[in-house]
Amino acid sequence: MRNILFIVAFFFSCFSYSQDDNFGSIAKQDSLKNAKPPINLYKIYNIQRDTTYVDTSLTIQSEYKYNLLRKDIFGLLPFSNEGHTYNTLDYSLNRKNIFPSFGFSAKHFNYLEVDDVKYYSVPTPLTDLYYKTVMEQGQSLDAFLTINTKPNLNFSIAYKGLRSIGKYVNNIASSGNFRFTSSYFTKDKRYILNAHFTGQDISNQENGGIVDVSQFESGADNFKDRERLEVYFDDATSLLKGNRFFIDHSFKLSKSNPNSLVFTHQFNHEYKFFEYTQPTVSSRFGSAFSSDINNKTRYNHLYNKVGVAYKTKALGDLEFFIEDNKYNYFYNSVVYDGSGNIAVPNSIADRINMIGGIYTYFANNLTAKLSVSQAISDQSISNIEANAKYKWDENIQLEFNFQKLNSLPSLNYTLYQSDYINYNWYNNFKTEKMNQFSFSANTKWLNLTAQYKVLNDHLFFDNTTNDITSLLVEPVQYNNTINYFSIKANKEIKFWKLALDNTLLYQSVEQTDDILNVPQLTTRNTLYFSEYVFKKAMYLQTGFTFQYFTKYYANDYNPLIGEFFVQNETKVGGFPLIDFFVNARIRQTRIFLKAEHFNSSRTGYDFYSAPNYPYRDFMVRFGLVWNFFK
Repeated sequence: MRNILFIVAFFFSCFSYSQDDNFGSIAKQDSLKNAKPPINLYKIYNIQRDTTYVDTSLTIQSEYKYNLLRKDIFGLLPFSNEGHTYNTLDYSLNRKNIFPSFGFSAKHFNYLEVDDVKYYSVPTPLTDLYYKTVMEQGQSLDAFLTINTKPNLNFSIAYKGLRSIGKYVNNIASSGNFRFTSSYFTKDKRYILNAHFTGQDISNQENGGIVDVSQFESGADNFKDRERLEVYFDDATSLLKGNRFFIDHSFKLSKSNPNSLVFTHQFNHEYKFFEYTQPTVSSRFGSAFSSDINNKTRYNHLYNKVGVAYKTKALGDLEFFIEDNKYNYFYNSVVYDGSGNIAVPNSIADRINMIGGIYTYFANNLTAKLSVSQAISDQSISNIEANAKYKWDENIQLEFNFQKLNSLPSLNYTLYQSDYINYNWYNNFKTEKMNQFSFSANTKWLNLTAQYKVLNDHLFFDNTTNDITSLLVEPVQYNNTINYFSIKANKEIKFWKLALDNTLLYQSVEQTDDILNVPQLTTRNTLYFSEYVFKKAMYLQTGFTFQYFTKYYANDYNPLIGEFFVQNETKVGGFPLIDFFVNARIRQTRIFLKAEHFNSSRTGYDFYSAPNYPYRDFMVRFGLVWNFFK
């Protein structure tokens, strides 16, 4: 499928005309038919209707977004192989949902959720090709094509595929993300539809990390061949797979009156499963029921949201809605205790009904929004959100957010079954409570974001043995309050053809026990040079990126349950990561070449993404992003 989409997109692009960003004005009537549409007609928007445009420029953000996730991953620390998982340095990146999620969160970084899917409106067909080399014997490719068959009807199809063997034993990563979207609106824009289908699979060989870290840290020549390092598992594999069909549509009752009722509906049906297989039982997880481990967790989810809104120009928009969320999380077996009673059932099935309202007010430079929802079924969950955005002028934009959330635990906290005896549980946890305040200011002098969270009844995974060689992890609910504060500042300083882009994150946690562990300081600094060369036929960008975070008790990774867990025995961090890059832009083609972590052999082999999981060694990677406009 991946190769077919690439060939189709490439064949289509051969008959397309490249488009230049500098369109200029069209003065002559007889040239209109050959004129290229302006770039701001190539629109990209999400389900919240936030709109951006296709960007073919080469900026420092292009460098930051050139990765598997296609976004800036400041605050995420990747593992050694592309497509594995990420340790979270910036806790503010964690998002909670009022409804219980499937869980297995460490496997979802490369899984596209509803909010991650984009929709398009383009005057001519648009193709986007992404290619990047990987760690060993493989490639990363993202091929995308979108077209408007009519001004009011758009289709897009895309496939992102990855295969990378990696440097360590039993470390192959393989994934595929297929997505198909469609957007439609009637000519009078009374009816608007956005829909998508995704089919995704994320497979990883799981080696459990290296057994003897002293061999890695010694820097001995024979261990620089990473396949010589002994790992905990040589035959374990995890697989996350899911299909989703989503529809969001609305109908405006009045044809001409701007003050009108609007009926809305969202539909989401998704099926997922997470599977962990291991033909050889490992004593690291304790004793087992069988000699061949095969755990499979299944999940069905059906969601409907029906609303009616009254939209006015003078008083704002008022909407009322009802949500119906039905799920079935299940296994094909039950677990009995010593008395023959069922200790761990085979499923959790529930239906959650919510009622809520949203009020949005628009002024000249102010947009304010209040959202309230409350369960009307048996669950004691609720959500209150307040948001205000104020545009002072072109140079200053301010935003304030508040959220009070009572949410249900992820389902794998409540129920989990495994062929490993110690990994079977059925819990009845309380709802998690969170109060969150955030403020951001985007100015020409500095971009600043501050966040404060108060967490109660916080859930986490904990290793009961406090020994890294033995992983007996189980979910725990913390009974005390956790206070979390972060402030992030960003500023780019330009002089002549040089620029220095700086991002600094400070985090602080107040808690009775070490449950929520974060690095106090995280920084990224990029010094780069930009210039047109070859008579302005090429735009060149080259420089260095320095990244660093202070030592802290980083969460460890448990592949059996696809989750990170709290540990307070081994600190990670305190090592510099320096990359050298040379990027170039020729028309709509951006070429990327990077020497990643080239200081690895000079600053000591003490770099880890998690305890026993080394970060990446020095390597050179390259690739491109290529856009075609017909």
